[in-house]
Amino acid sequence: MTDWNLPSWYDILKTLMAVMVIVNPLGMVPAYLSLTAKAPVTERARIGRVASITSCLVLLISALLGERILAFFGISIPSFRVGGGILVLLIAIDMLYARHLRTKQTPSEADEAGEREAVAVVPLGIPLLSGPGAISTAILYAQKSDKLSHLIVLCVCIITVGFVTWTVFRLAEPFRRVLGLTGINVCTRLMGLLLAAIAVEFIAEGLKQLFPFLGMAQ
Repeated sequence: MTDWNLPSWYDILKTLMAVMVIVNPLGMVPAYLSLTAKAPVTERARIGRVASITSCLVLLISALLGERILAFFGISIPSFRVGGGILVLLIAIDMLYARHLRTKQTPSEADEAGEREAVAVVPLGIPLLSGPGAISTAILYAQKSDKLSHLIVLCVCIITVGFVTWTVFRLAEPFRRVLGLTGINVCTRLMGLLLAAIAVEFIAEGLKQLFPFLGMAQ
């Protein structure tokens, strides 16, 4: 990775939107408010900050070390593109039906969340914000190019999403009052539609690499 030529603004915006959509900080507002309902204002702010930092670190580690982890388990990038794309597509379908939260948190995790002091890390940071779909997206985008500039842009996008998530959590109460649950669900459905298109692109790229004749058929 020695090429410092920056990706186009279109590619940068596309990467930023992909990470933003899969993390879906606005859609996590109801879960955040529910998990911090009994916390004082200062503690709630701390939880939001720690959750944002946790998800950001998880996605950065996934982007930087994902290829090595896949190689250790003998998983090829094309296979992971198809598998990760299918996972992201399933999450997108749940988002379209405003069921995004259920795909990331099991009932047992929800029951345990109220008893844990570290709700900022589990379940808010992991797996609500940085779940399997978000981790897959980070790894897949890291493998789209071998340029160092591409990886740096991806890391900047992840950090930007982390900052946006922290800001959304700080403004969670006003967001809930202005948008309401219906408004948040509408935004989640729109993001789910975008995510579905991104997932199909992952799957298509993976299939072309696994079966080269599919690309020749165009």
